[in-house]
Amino acid sequence: MTILKDIKFNFLNEDEQERYQKHLTLKEIGNEGQIKLKNSSVLCIGAGGLGSSVLIYLAAAGIGKIGIVDNDHVEKSNLQRQIVHETNAIGNLKIVSAKKRIKGLNPNIEVFTFDTRITSENVLEIIQEFDIICDCSDNFGTRYLINDACLILNKPLVFGSVQGFEGQVSVFNLYQNSPNLRDLLPESPSKNAIPSCAEYGVVGVSTGLIGMLQVNEIIKIILKKGEILDGKILIFDLLNNKMKKLHLKSDPINKKIQNLSKFEDFYEDNECSEKNIAIERINASEFNSLYKLKPNEILLIDVREHQEFTNSAIDGSVCIPLSHLNREADLKFIQQESLIKNVFTICQTGKRSDQASKILSKYKIQSKSIEGGIEKIKKYYPAKISKHI
Repeated sequence: MTILKDIKFNFLNEDEQERYQKHLTLKEIGNEGQIKLKNSSVLCIGAGGLGSSVLIYLAAAGIGKIGIVDNDHVEKSNLQRQIVHETNAIGNLKIVSAKKRIKGLNPNIEVFTFDTRITSENVLEIIQEFDIICDCSDNFGTRYLINDACLILNKPLVFGSVQGFEGQVSVFNLYQNSPNLRDLLPESPSKNAIPSCAEYGVVGVSTGLIGMLQVNEIIKIILKKGEILDGKILIFDLLNNKMKKLHLKSDPINKKIQNLSKFEDFYEDNECSEKNIAIERINASEFNSLYKLKPNEILLIDVREHQEFTNSAIDGSVCIPLSHLNREADLKFIQQESLIKNVFTICQTGKRSDQASKILSKYKIQSKSIEGGIEKIKKYYPAKISKHI
């Protein structure tokens, strides 16, 4: 895979000279430094809380080529911290929403998007073309996978994580003797030691601060200026206004990475991914035949956000957003209905309904996800899809 053209610039255009004026006046950056930023490429893995501020400030700083990896959709509950997305982007892919936002902020940059999750099968191919990798993922399995891939390909990795009012930032694998994630955490934490996605919260500004610090490290790495967090981890406690810096030691044994799948089992067991749960699916044509034949025997759960549902929905469907499926009242309703009805889940494209069916199966509720979602089924219900009745 080759998507990045190896073109190096030795000048700034008129728009860039005006846009980056405050950079150009800094002796640490200047014209030469800004051209270095323009000729650099950064891959941001995750377009959520951390990724939002990372992407905005990478674009604003003038990083020439920016990659975004994510396969999730924008939900209303994201907007409290994921500031690269707007309300009118609810239901859209995050990579689409983020690309539109940062290209609007800076049309001089190039943006490359990857609608996928990082796995041991694709990680090396995706990251190999970028100069610096920025980890904005939200689970340990993915973090170890990114770390190991960066070790194999000798890529510097800018690490960030947040939980509640706390955040951490560090730089791994910058030089041959630099520490990496395994020096910080030699073994992945046990599953029970990690709060699930539904269990922990985060204050929005913590993702903003840590994301901005990640970009600051990226800029210093490109410019080769200042003190870089190589061999150090910066820890913030925003609730109590405390900050500390810890030093990490590099252990040569942690650099001997040969098998990327070593931590794949942990990734699959992560509660946030629910990857091991089988999904039953039904195509739009089959569902249409069933729904017309026995509509009273079907519970159709639309797991999109309320705003999406209001704009377009199938008559007779019930809106329970994906983020609400773990709520006791909603689960009780679905469980009761499932005793007398067949349960089906639907969203815009089929991805969220797959997740919904996985969640329901954990509560012993059988369901089928409608392949392709509203996009596929709307031809059978043109009048009803156009506006919710």
